[in-house]
Amino acid sequence: QVQLVESGGGVVQAGDSLRLSCSTSERTFSAHAMAWFRQAPGKEREFVAAVRWSRVGSRTGDSVKGRFTISKDKNKNAIYLQMNSLKPEDTAVYYCAAATIGPWNSSLTDFKYNCWGQGTQVTVSL
Repeated sequence: QVQLVESGGGVVQAGDSLRLSCSTSERTFSAHAMAWFRQAPGKEREFVAAVRWSRVGSRTGDSVKGRFTISKDKNKNAIYLQMNSLKPEDTAVYYCAAATIGPWNSSLTDFKYNCWGQGTQVTVSL
């Protein structure tokens, strides 16, 4: 099981920006895709963004489109989530995930994300 570690969460005010990072220490890491999900208290887990690991392609969820950007650095085995114009409704625990199994050509929202990090808390206040 791949170990994923998130960082970069914190408490910010509405309108601020944050950059989340997710990395693995696996020397021979390989995946079909990596993604960010979030879960707010009392709500279901929500897809935020995903990026294909060895191919070109990314997707951002409707609720964050235009404000959040996912990127990858294969040399560092890392992905990032740049979050701009944060809103109180963005408050959640943000999880990094990797899809290492299943059809490689699935859509980014259909992958079975089978490896998960512990999460990092993002709190946005008014």
